[in-house]
Parts: sequence; structure tokens; C-alpha cells
Amino acid sequence: MIRVAMLSYWHVHAWDYTKEAQAHPNTQIVAVWDEIPARGQEAANKLEVPFIANLDELLAREDIDGVIVDTPTNIHREVMVKAAKAGKHIFTEKVLALTTKEVNEIVAAVEEAGVKLTVSLPRLNDSYTTTIQNVLDTGAIGTVTMVRVRLSHNGATANWLPEHFYNLEQCGGGALIDLGCHPMYLTRLFLGELPVQVQASYGYVTGKEVEDNAISILTTAGGALGIVEAGFVNAHSPFTIEIHGTEGSLLYGTPDARVLVRSNKNGESDWTEVEQASGRIKAFEQWAEHIQNDTVAVDNIRMAQELTLLMEASNRSVAEKRAVRLEEIR
Repeated sequence: MIRVAMLSYWHVHAWDYTKEAQAHPNTQIVAVWDEIPARGQEAANKLEVPFIANLDELLAREDIDGVIVDTPTNIHREVMVKAAKAGKHIFTEKVLALTTKEVNEIVAAVEEAGVKLTVSLPRLNDSYTTTIQNVLDTGAIGTVTMVRVRLSHNGATANWLPEHFYNLEQCGGGALIDLGCHPMYLTRLFLGELPVQVQASYGYVTGKEVEDNAISILTTAGGALGIVEAGFVNAHSPFTIEIHGTEGSLLYGTPDARVLVRSNKNGESDWTEVEQASGRIKAFEQWAEHIQNDTVAVDNIRMAQELTLLMEASNRSVAEKRAVRLEEIR
């Protein structure tokens, strides 16, 4: 049994991960810490486990094997480095940290301690992602030249997001770094290579401290483009994936949840629906398996590192009003 402590209920998905830990046959929640004691005590009472107000005291306990980190993003580095040094396995919400420097420090601490780290990048595990990767691997659409992924909702205009999600210091940004994480890592995946340049633009429709409308354009060394779109101000906007190549195109979610392909190689004159493959197990289950099997989430950690790199480049692009080369950050 993997004994887990919940570290903060700041993030909107903290209770989702609580439920996953409760449902998993090999994990058990045994303690809670929160940077806001009242919130942590309330969660601990609901879970009927101890609330430990001092993080160092919690991490020193030998009856805790791992932690689920849902703190404000700006303290991820501090909390996770401490957890790793204390020998605790770490599962966390994206993004891993706000800067590449902080991410590298977390990963170095994890590697030195030999603990298992997994970051929740959930759409990598969905069936449409597996299906799209399979199509791209066949070469049906040729060389990928353009990827566009859009994910948005009306959280800011309908006022259902928690107010602290508009806190620039805690979040490091708004729509792009929160919701746009998913289009970002998917776009990177479907491009097939790490971009060399990023140029972003942010909108502030509701006048919040952080952006509520965002686009980031990724450019690869070979000239392919990735368009990442996210927003908190868009009602009824479908989750959309478009991938275009030298021999065809692929669509998903426009608006139906179907993978459609049109390929010159296959002599197709119309769009053909592709049967969707099975997805992968959830990130939390992967984390538990890595702990039990003493394996490392190599691809997951690499994708998490690249996600922060691309987010940091996007933020710098907006701040400096120019395209940013990734080599400037790396």
C-alpha cells in the first residue's frame, strides 16, 4: 500500500486526485497539509485523516510514502524539492513549475533521491491522442506542416473559476498556462519535434490580472507551425485538433469527437472516420505503477519539462513583444 499525503487543496483538480487516490486499490490517503491551514483542516476532517500544519514535520514522517501536490504553482519548486529530499514520491498537477530553471531543480532533486515523479498531462492518455499518433505514424498525411489545437471555456465570463486562478503571482499566467497547457503539450507531440521559436499574444477581455484569451505560435526548424489556442471567455467552443501535412489532413472535434482523415496517399476523395484506439491508463495510475515497479516516467517528465519551456517562452514573448528562440531559455 502506497501511503499518500495531500499537499494543498488550492487547485480545482485537488479533489479529483483525492478521489483517484481513494479509488486506487494500492494507495491510501493518510494526511493533509495546506498552505492555508483552515482549508487543509476542513479537507482533513472530510477525509478523517490528520491535518499537519508544518510541511517539514509531515515530510519527516516515515508512514508517508508519497505526496500529491496541488499547491499554487509558484511554490511547486519549494514543495517538491523538499518532498524529494525527504524521500517522498511525487504526483503533481501541471505545470511542473513556472520556469525551466525551477523544473530542472525539481528533476535533479527527484533523480538524486531516486523517487518517482509523474505529472498530470491527462490528454496524452486519451483515446483520440493514441489514434492520432497511430495515423501520423502510418505517414497517411505525409510530413506534418501545421498543427492547431484549441481548448477553451467561459470560466471568466460565467464566473465559475475560483478567484485565485486570476492571481498572476500564484499561477504565473491565466488561460494559456492553465487551460492552454493541454493544447501546448498536444501540439508539441503532434509536431513530432521540439519547436525552435515561440511567439504569443494575450487578450484581457474581462480585465483580469492574467490573460483570459491566448494564442501561441510554435515554429519548428523544418518550418512546420503549431498554433495553440486557449481562453476563459468562450462559450460553446469545441475542443479542436487540426493536423495538416504534405499528403493530407486530420480533424478531431469539429465539433464531433471523431477522428477524420483525408489522404492523397490513400486516394481518398472525402473524409474517412478512423476507429479510435484504446487510450492509456490515467497519469495517477501510471505513478502508482512506477512506484511499485521501480520504473521512471521518462516520457512524461520530458513532456513536462518541454511544457514549462514552451510556456516560459510564450510569457517572455508577450512581455518582450517579440518572437523568442528556445535556445535563449535553455
